[in-house]
Amino acid sequence: MKIQKILNILTLLTGAIAVTVTSLWIGKQAYSWLPPQAAAESLLIDDLISFLVTLGAFIFLGVTSTLMYSVIFHRAVKDDFTDGPPIHGNITLEVVWTAIPILLVFWIAGYSYQIYEQMGIQGPSELVHLHNPLAMQSAHADPKDAPANALAEPVEKIDVLAKQWAWVFHYPEKDITSTELHLPSDRRIRLALKSQDVLHGFYIPAFRLKQDIIPNHAIDFEFTPIRPGQYRLTDSQYSGTYFATMQANVVVESPEDYQQWLAQAATQKPSLANNQAASEYAQTSNQSVQTGWVTVPPAAPPLVNIIGN
Repeated sequence: MKIQKILNILTLLTGAIAVTVTSLWIGKQAYSWLPPQAAAESLLIDDLISFLVTLGAFIFLGVTSTLMYSVIFHRAVKDDFTDGPPIHGNITLEVVWTAIPILLVFWIAGYSYQIYEQMGIQGPSELVHLHNPLAMQSAHADPKDAPANALAEPVEKIDVLAKQWAWVFHYPEKDITSTELHLPSDRRIRLALKSQDVLHGFYIPAFRLKQDIIPNHAIDFEFTPIRPGQYRLTDSQYSGTYFATMQANVVVESPEDYQQWLAQAATQKPSLANNQAASEYAQTSNQSVQTGWVTVPPAAPPLVNIIGN
């Protein structure tokens, strides 16, 4: 009897170790499921997602393994149709399986709030309340996750205007306007987000950053790009008929290339940018037979120094 009990304990320990190791491995794979980590803030979000995947895998594998073990080793013998033993409620077991989910929920909530507080992304809630009770700053990565030189460098300030349906970026230092967002790598960026008309959403998946842009309010938004390359900015809020066309390239480049781009853009005379929403609306308006719902006319194409792709 003692040997059987020891074997059961060893089986339980072996299964628990196997489930734990497998869950940790699955959690590590979650990093490869996401876009490249192009901003310091993305490290925080990816760690949180990996944690949630690990925890979910552990619960799933733990429950599945227990069911499989019970089916294989504790099934009734052939032709045994008798009822099982009349076991009544076990108070200790009920307390345990109630307490564990509660503790897990508190763990997830605490970790998620910690990440949220580190990033400090401001949303519409700050406008609902008369003051910000949490005194949270604009989005930023924890100093240990951001490049050392990014913390020492001055902030690069860029104005962002969202309108139906186009993004317009203004660089006040050189008085340059573009439909393509250029950013220096490993430098702190501060965007002044404004909306000309309705609610828009500033969302760059590779940065893991999303910020609502509210009409008649300027919202400061900070982050640190860390990976040179070209990414995509989209409008995360439904802002009208042509909101799907409201996209822009985000180019992260070395500080030297960034300054060179600014200098080159300063030599360009402002011209009307291509605007897909305005073009499609014009084609629809010129049709002899009007179909579909009446929509808001797009804003005029912006006047910019550099026209993005």
